[in-house]
Amino acid sequence: MTRAVVLGGGFAGTLAGAVLARHVDDVIVIENDHYPADPRARRGLPQSHHSHVLVAGGARALRELLPGTLEELFARGAQHRRLPGDALILAAAGWFRRLDTGAYLISCSRGLLDQVVRQRALGAVSTWPGTRALGLVGDASRVTGVSVSREGAAPETIEADLVVDATGRRSKAPRWLAEIGVAEIEELTVSSGLAYSTRVFQAPAELAGEIPAVMLHPRPARGRPGQGATLFPIEDGRWIVTLTGTRGGEPPADERGFADFARSLRDPIVADLMAAATPLGGIRPYRDTSNRRRFFERARLPAGFVAVGDAVVAVNPVHSHGMSVAALSMLRLDRELARRGLDPAAAPELQAAMTAEAESSWRMALAQDAGPAGRREATAFEREILTRRTRALLSSPELAAEFFRAQTLLPARAAKDASAVVRALTGEPDPLLTTREAVMQYPVLHAWWNALTRVRGGREPSLR
Repeated sequence: MTRAVVLGGGFAGTLAGAVLARHVDDVIVIENDHYPADPRARRGLPQSHHSHVLVAGGARALRELLPGTLEELFARGAQHRRLPGDALILAAAGWFRRLDTGAYLISCSRGLLDQVVRQRALGAVSTWPGTRALGLVGDASRVTGVSVSREGAAPETIEADLVVDATGRRSKAPRWLAEIGVAEIEELTVSSGLAYSTRVFQAPAELAGEIPAVMLHPRPARGRPGQGATLFPIEDGRWIVTLTGTRGGEPPADERGFADFARSLRDPIVADLMAAATPLGGIRPYRDTSNRRRFFERARLPAGFVAVGDAVVAVNPVHSHGMSVAALSMLRLDRELARRGLDPAAAPELQAAMTAEAESSWRMALAQDAGPAGRREATAFEREILTRRTRALLSSPELAAEFFRAQTLLPARAAKDASAVVRALTGEPDPLLTTREAVMQYPVLHAWWNALTRVRGGREPSLR
C-alpha cells in the first residue's frame, strides 16, 4: 500500500491531494487551519481578503484537473472577463482598445474558489485539519514520513512514500531538510517595493455584473512611486478594489486616505465607481509582496520529498499568477506520475518539473519588479523600438495577443502574419483614446459615466 502526505491544504495542496489520489493508495492532507463551512475568507490565509483571479492558463489547467469546476464557479457568480476585450485598461502609454486576444481571467472571492475546489478535490483524500507539521522524518538520502501534532494530542509520525510540501511562501521545508542533513537550500528574494490595500463593495444595481474589469497601471517615472488600481467584479454583485503603490506611495488603509488615494490616480474612474458603490467591511492592507524563489532543484534532495506551488516560487501577488501556476504545476505532476508511477527515487525529477512550470511566471515578475539595476543602458534605437512597441500594443491585435497570452500563461500563437507586427512597429500608430472614447467601448459603463459627467456640469476628467 502506497501513501503520500501533503503538507498544506490551501489551493496548491488541495489540487496536489486530488492528483495524488489518482496514483497513490492513501493520501493525507495536513492543514493547520480549519476550513470554513461557507465561502468566506479563511483565518489561516492572510491574503484571502484580497483580489484573486485565475488567468487563462491556470483556468484551463483547473478545468482539466477537475472537470466541471469552472462551470460551478460561474453558476455561483464567478465572472469571466476577456483581456482586453472585457477590461478597461489604462496602460502606461494610454487606454487599450477592445481586442480579441484569446486571453482572459476569472474573478471571484478566494473563499468561493477554495470551497468549490475543496468540495471537488478532496472526496478521495483524508484531510487532517487542525494539524501542525513539525518536521520531516528520514535522512539526507530518503524522507520516510512527517512528524505532526494534532490539536490536544502528542506528536506522531505519519509514514509516507512521498511527502509534498505545499505550505506556501512561508514554507519551513529548508529548515526541515537541514534538520535531517540536507545541505542549505539556496534562496533568492527580490523585493517589489509594492504594497496594496483592498476593500470589497456592493455594486449599484445598474452596474452589478455588467461592467468590465478596470485596471489602472502606474506610469513609470524616475524618483516617483508607481501607483495604480484594479477593480474586479466578483460574485453576488460585488466589486473587489485593490489600490497599489511602491515605496513612498503606499496606499492607506483608513477610510479617507483610501478614497483620496484612488482620487489621486491618473484617472478617477475607480474612485468614481467606489463612490457610487456601498462599502462592505473594512480596508485590508497587505505588504508581503516580495518575489521569492527557493532553488530546491539545485540541491541534492532526498528521495520521497517534493515542494510545490508558492513553497518553490512565490511571485508578487499583484501579478495574479500564484493559483494559476499551482494549477499548471499540478497538471504537470499528474502527467509525470502517470508516466513514472510513484517512484520515491524520482522525486528530484519531479522537483525539476515543478520548478519548470513556474519559470515563465518568475521571469515575468522579475522583469517588471527588479528595476533597472544591473541592466545596461538601452541604445537610442532600442528606446525608439520600445516606445513604438508600447504605443502599438494598445491597438495592434497581433502585439496585444502576444502580450496578454504571455501574461495569462497561455502558449504563444504561431505567427500568422509577421508583416502585421512590422507595420505596427514601423507605421503611424493609431491615435490614443481619450477617456470618453475608452469608456464608450462598454455601453453600460458609458451610460453611467455620461450621467456622472452631466452631474459635474459636463466636465470630463483628463489623464494626469
